[in-house]
Amino acid sequence: MTTSYKVTELFCIIDEFCKLFEAENAGKLLLADDGTRHRRRKASLSDSEIMTILLLFHFGSFRNFKHYYLFYIKGTLKSYFPDAVSYNRFVEIESRVFFPLMFFLNLKAFGRCTGITFVDSTMIPVCHNLRRYANKVFKSMATDGKGTMGWCHGFKLHLACNDRGEIIAFVLTGANVSDKDPEVFKVLAKRLYGKLFADKGYVSQKLFDSLFEDGIQLVTGLRVNMKNKLMPFYDKMMLRKRYIIETINDLLKNTAQIVHSRHRSVTNFIMNLISALGAYCFFDNKPKALVGYTIENTRQRNFF
Repeated sequence: MTTSYKVTELFCIIDEFCKLFEAENAGKLLLADDGTRHRRRKASLSDSEIMTILLLFHFGSFRNFKHYYLFYIKGTLKSYFPDAVSYNRFVEIESRVFFPLMFFLNLKAFGRCTGITFVDSTMIPVCHNLRRYANKVFKSMATDGKGTMGWCHGFKLHLACNDRGEIIAFVLTGANVSDKDPEVFKVLAKRLYGKLFADKGYVSQKLFDSLFEDGIQLVTGLRVNMKNKLMPFYDKMMLRKRYIIETINDLLKNTAQIVHSRHRSVTNFIMNLISALGAYCFFDNKPKALVGYTIENTRQRNFF
């Protein structure tokens, strides 16, 4: 179970960002239809407390969010969150931190490109395949797609990470979207440079040319029906380091619980996804490709 000192440190890191975020956006409220600005009412729980509760769940101590909130947040950690609202009310207000949490991930949590990048995708099913026609929550949104583990009804998460196991960018698409889709790489490759290592599913001359024009060299393995060609030993070595991105997918699914079939709204599905990505940025067991060697200082968030 997550120790209490980590709760305090996690809250301090998030609260420091939220104060800067609120100060930057103070006085910039959008105008209503009648031309007036409506202030944002202060809730019982601050944005930093909501974000802390959301991220804390994905450290792998609990399997059910309702049990976690009722017995851990309102029980064990009652002194840390004395103004905690009811579970139903928390589910309603958690979406209010979507934009602060997204800014926190991109500005403070995610890593930066080091010239060595790994890319991969993983399926996120929203229900069992036999119940895909009866699913109402994600109707007309979730799609059917086939991956290495078979058919899936839901979405696909595309990830890009550096050699330190730090997430750089992510894209959420339908399960039927190809890994080589150029629209996906318009987001994933926005901050990348150097070499991009991927599996055989990304073999595409069109994608290679498109990335090469942006200063990115796509390195993939060879399919069985492809002619053998010379490859630098360094590229072969780094292709074997692709276990990094596979390990990240495993941690997100088995520890951060990014996949389950209990979502009752699309909003809460998105909040569960981005809070799991935020929690991973604080994990101590991130995989690394080059142990004992650092190209540059990282801005990855860690506990004190």
